[in-house]
Amino acid sequence: MDRDELVALLTPEAMALLDEFAGLDTTADALGAVTALRRAGADARTSAAVLTQLRLRRRARAKLGPFADRMLFTDDGLAQATRLEVAARHAQRFRDAGVRRIADLGCGIGADAMAFAALGFDVAAVELDEVTAAIAAHNLAPFPNAEVVHAAAEDFDLDAGLDSGGFDGVWLDPARRAKRRGATERGASRRLADPADWSPSLDFAFGLAPERSVGVKLGPAIDHELLPGHGEAQWVSVRGELVECAVWLGATARPGVRRSALVIDGRGGAVARADGGRAPTAHELTSATPVEEARDAPVGGLGARLHEPDPAVIRGRFVGQLARQLDGRMIAPGIAWITTDDPVATPFAQSFDVVEVLKLDAGALKRELRARGIGALEIKVRGVDLDPAEFRKRLSLRGDASATLICTRLGDRRVAILAERAPAAAA
Repeated sequence: MDRDELVALLTPEAMALLDEFAGLDTTADALGAVTALRRAGADARTSAAVLTQLRLRRRARAKLGPFADRMLFTDDGLAQATRLEVAARHAQRFRDAGVRRIADLGCGIGADAMAFAALGFDVAAVELDEVTAAIAAHNLAPFPNAEVVHAAAEDFDLDAGLDSGGFDGVWLDPARRAKRRGATERGASRRLADPADWSPSLDFAFGLAPERSVGVKLGPAIDHELLPGHGEAQWVSVRGELVECAVWLGATARPGVRRSALVIDGRGGAVARADGGRAPTAHELTSATPVEEARDAPVGGLGARLHEPDPAVIRGRFVGQLARQLDGRMIAPGIAWITTDDPVATPFAQSFDVVEVLKLDAGALKRELRARGIGALEIKVRGVDLDPAEFRKRLSLRGDASATLICTRLGDRRVAILAERAPAAAA
């Protein structure tokens, strides 16, 4: 979004159209949507801006729930925005640390700042990009305890504060992409490989502690070597999707915890709240050792059940710890599959009951699957060089039955394990 598009959007007429046509399905009938807006008196620029926001609001509901219906977005801003359930946990982490005032340096469209403000913190949301800052100001307008500052993170005075005494908490989500000159909104940015080029840089972000309580949101695939030698690194997944690695420094880092894996709303479902709503369940693994000291579990024979660890567990290098917790073992060196003799269940993994171990050969598997009438097949690959889509074509599946095929290694053998999904762990 450029400045002219923003100006077209931030008018009473455009805001009224967003409310009036909130239920418009612009994806299914783009031409009809444009016609409806033009009949309502919108010019071409306003129609385009409104349609874009309606599209982004629909996408945003998966991340931000009903809050999305009054917010404004850019494509990049929505992609980088923190999910509601995760932002709420960021805010709670600062509350547990005794923080009162938070500076959100690089606030983007303001998702985390909204969570901080909703929990009662005084918030300064700082954003370098002018258009994004204006959008954040719109999104934070319902919160009188939040203000948006158009500035670079490095230039913001953390000692000034809103009304008194400076900021005792700092949240940063360093920009890891840069805008391409002259590019359109979609695909308008490129990824920055060097953390020194991020805005702000990792050195700046990590250097704010220990004087203040600090949280830094990073991509979940962050190189482990880039993590600081102190504090806590937490990998977070939501419904099986790995969404972030958050580094906590100062008082936000829990004593005795160097790394953690937080699994939110896993296969256990959700728990009821007092107000009748549903709050996502969450389960956590923690360790006092840094990533480089994580130990795998011993390798052993295949048992009755296989467990595929959640991606947060894998990325935080908790596979060995989870295997020991389940009284299990790994099926091959460096392969993130755990096996147990007993049919245990865990919220930290998807579990499968072993049916049979087969040779990893397309021809033999085709005959075996046809004999069993398996026409719906989930294929999982780990530790072998195999393209699941191409392999599926070679199997020519037929039948009404369904199963899971796990293509992996047992020790040094390449195998195909026919399995069935086990019941999910209780919440």
